[in-house]
Amino acid sequence: MMQKVQKFGGAMFTPVLLFAFAGIVIGVGTLFTTEAIMGELAAPDSLFYQCWNVILQGGWTVFNQLPLLFAVSLPIGMAKKQNARCCMEALVLYLTFHYFLSTMLSQWGTVFGVDYSAEVGGTSGLAMIANIKTLDMGMLGALAISGIVIYLHNRFFDTELPDWLGSFNGSTFVFMIGFFVMIPVALIAALVWPKIQLGMFAFQGFVKTTGALGVWIFIFLERALIPFGLHHILYSPFYYDNAVVPGGLYSYWANKLPELAASTESLRSLVPQAGFTATGFSKVFGCPGIALAFYKTAKPEKKKQVLALLLPMTLTAILCGVTEPIEFTFLFIAPPLFVVHAFLAATLSTVMYLAGIVGIHSGGAIEMASLNWIPLMASHWQQYLLMLGIGLVGTAVWYFVFRFLIVKFNFKTPGREDDEGVKFYSKQEYRDKQASGGAKDAKNELAMRILEGLGGKDNITELTNCATRLRVNVKDINLVQPDTYFKSIGAHGAMVKGKSVQVIVGLSVPKVRAQVEELMAQSDPVSQ
Repeated sequence: MMQKVQKFGGAMFTPVLLFAFAGIVIGVGTLFTTEAIMGELAAPDSLFYQCWNVILQGGWTVFNQLPLLFAVSLPIGMAKKQNARCCMEALVLYLTFHYFLSTMLSQWGTVFGVDYSAEVGGTSGLAMIANIKTLDMGMLGALAISGIVIYLHNRFFDTELPDWLGSFNGSTFVFMIGFFVMIPVALIAALVWPKIQLGMFAFQGFVKTTGALGVWIFIFLERALIPFGLHHILYSPFYYDNAVVPGGLYSYWANKLPELAASTESLRSLVPQAGFTATGFSKVFGCPGIALAFYKTAKPEKKKQVLALLLPMTLTAILCGVTEPIEFTFLFIAPPLFVVHAFLAATLSTVMYLAGIVGIHSGGAIEMASLNWIPLMASHWQQYLLMLGIGLVGTAVWYFVFRFLIVKFNFKTPGREDDEGVKFYSKQEYRDKQASGGAKDAKNELAMRILEGLGGKDNITELTNCATRLRVNVKDINLVQPDTYFKSIGAHGAMVKGKSVQVIVGLSVPKVRAQVEELMAQSDPVSQ
C-alpha cells in the first residue's frame, strides 16, 4: 500500500514541475497590467497593457486547465505499461465523460437539481473544461476519471483479440470499454455532485453570521477544499456575488476605497465583511515558512537542488498568490501537512481579523498592494505595519511547526528521499568509470548499467518513475545489485523494499527511464 501511495505522490509531482514557470509569468504579467502600480502605462487601451495581457493570459494556461492537466499526467507515473498511450486514453475518456455529463445536464438538468442555462462559475456549480459546459468537479473529478482509465489500461491493454478484430487491440480496446464505463460514471456524477455543492451553499449561510469563528472556518475550508475543486464554490458568492454585500466583496471594496482612505478608523469597523477575503495571508507569510522548513530538513547534499526548486515556487505564492506549485509538492506525499497548513492559514487570518485588519487579501502581494497598501497606506499605515509584524510571526510558526512534523514523522518532503549516504560523483569520476565504454554516450551507458544492476530485462515486472527516481518491481530481488553498485555506475544509489527497487537518478530520470525501456524492448537481452 505504501508503495502505491508513494507512486501516486510521484505521479502528482509531474505536472507540478510546470507550475513554477507559469506562476512567474502570471506574477510579472499581473504587475505590468495593474494600473494602480504602473499608472497610465498600464491603462487597458495602451499598447503596453495589451502586449503584456497576451503574455499574462498565456501564463494562466496551466492553472485554468488544472483538471485536464492532472487527468493527462496521472498515467505518466501510474500506468504499468505504454504510459504515453495511457495518457492519450485518459485525455479522450476524460473528455468523453464530460460530454456525457454535459448532455445529461442539458437534457435533464432540473431532475438533477442543476440549472444548466446558468453562467459558468459563481454559484452555478458549472465550469468550462476544454470548451465543454459541465459540472465543476475540480481536480478530484479529474483524478477519479484518470484512475478509472489507468485501471482499464493496465487490465485490458494487452488483451489479444481474434485476428479479424486486430484493429481494435491496444488503446482502441481500452477506449471501447472506457466509452461505455463513462456513461454510468457520468450519471453517478450528475446525481451525487450537485448534492455536495448544495451542502456547500448551506454552509456559506452559516459562516457569514458567526464573526471570527466564521472567518476561521471559512478560511480553513477554503484551503482544505483545494484538492477537491470545491473552494471556488465556497468563496465565489462572497467575492463576486451578493452573499455578504451587494455586488460581492471585490466590487464593494473597490467602490469604498475613497471612503476608507478618508478615515483612520479600523478597517474592520468600516467593512467587517472583508474578513472573508483573508486567504492570501497564508500565501504571503505561510509559504515562505513552509519553503524554509523544506530547505532546512532536506539532506545536506540535496539542499542546493531543493533551493532551486523552492525559490520560484515561493516567489510565485508571495507575489501573485498562486500556491499550487508549493502546496502540491507535499499535498499527496504528506496529506497531514496540508491539513496543518489549512489550520495555520485559518488561525493567521482570524488573528488578523481580530486585530482589525481586513481588506482584499485573497491574492498575493501584487493584488494586496494595488487594492490595499497603495491607496490606503497614508491613512492606515499603522494597521499595515501591524499586519507585517503578525505575518512574520506567522512565518516563524509555519517554519517551526512544519520542521517539527517533518522530522517527527519522517515525511518524504523534497530532499528527504530514502537515499542515505549518497555520494554525488563528479563528471570526471563518472567519465573514468565509463572509459571502457569507448564512444558510447554516457547516459545510454548509465541506462544499460542500471538495467544490468536490476537483473536484466527479464527480471523487471514494472518500471515507472517519480521526479528523481526510477521505481522498479522485480521478480527476484537476489538478482539486484547492492546500493554501492548503482553509485559506482554514476547513479546516486538505490534502495530496496521487498521486491521494489528505487534507483536514484536525479532530474534526468524521465530520459533515463525512456532509455531503459528502449533497451528492454530490444530483441537481444542485456547481458548480466
